[in-house]
Amino acid sequence: MGNQSAHLVWDWNGTLFDDIEAVLAATNASFAEFGMEPLTLERYRELYCVPVPVFYERLAGRRPTEAEWLVMDEAFHRHYTAHKTSCGLAEGAADLLAQWSLAGRSQSLCSLYAHEELLPVVGGFGIDGHFIRVDGRTGPSGVGKSDQMARHVAALTASEGVCPERTVVIGDALDDALAARHVGARAVLYTGGSNSRASLATAGVPVVDTLSEAVETAYALVE
Repeated sequence: MGNQSAHLVWDWNGTLFDDIEAVLAATNASFAEFGMEPLTLERYRELYCVPVPVFYERLAGRRPTEAEWLVMDEAFHRHYTAHKTSCGLAEGAADLLAQWSLAGRSQSLCSLYAHEELLPVVGGFGIDGHFIRVDGRTGPSGVGKSDQMARHVAALTASEGVCPERTVVIGDALDDALAARHVGARAVLYTGGSNSRASLATAGVPVVDTLSEAVETAYALVE
C-alpha cells in the first residue's frame, strides 16, 4: 500500500461525523412545526435525496415554494444545532485518517456543511491536520455537491497535483457518487448515514458497512 498518488476525499455529515440520529431528530422536530408526520430512520434513509426540496416533495406530494423552503431550512438547522452537540466521530474514523496519513497518502474533506461551522468542528476533534484541504458549503443549503466537488478537486489538482482518476470519494449519499462521477473520480458509499443500502446500490459503485471497509475498497480501486 505504498502508492502515494491515491487520494481520498471524505464527506463529513453521516460519514466521518456520526450525526444521523441528530439529523433525524432535527428533521422530525422541524416537521412538527409544520404539521408533518415524523419519520423513522428507515423511512428517512429510503426517501432522502438532494436537492433537499425534492426530499420534501417526496414526503408532502409537492415541492415547497421558495419562501416555504427558507422557513423549513431555518427550522431544520435550528434544531440540528441543538442536537449535534451529542455527536462524535464515526467508529474508527480518527485511526483510519491517521493511518492513511502515516502511509504518505493524501486526503481532503469536502462537505455540504457550512464552511464557517465546519472548520471549528473538524479542528475540535483534532483531525484537521490529516487533510490537505477542507471545504465546506459557502452558498445556499439544500443543493447537491457536484459543483462544490469540482471546485474542490480543481484546487487540489492545482496546488497538490492530485489526479482525479486516482481519487476516491467516500460518502454516505447517492449525491456523493454523482459528485465523484462529475469530476472523474471513483466513489465508495457507506451505509451509516443518510441513505439505505438499497438506495446506495443504485449508484453502481461499491457499498460498504464500515469506514474501514470503505478505505480498503477505495485503495483497491486506485491501486
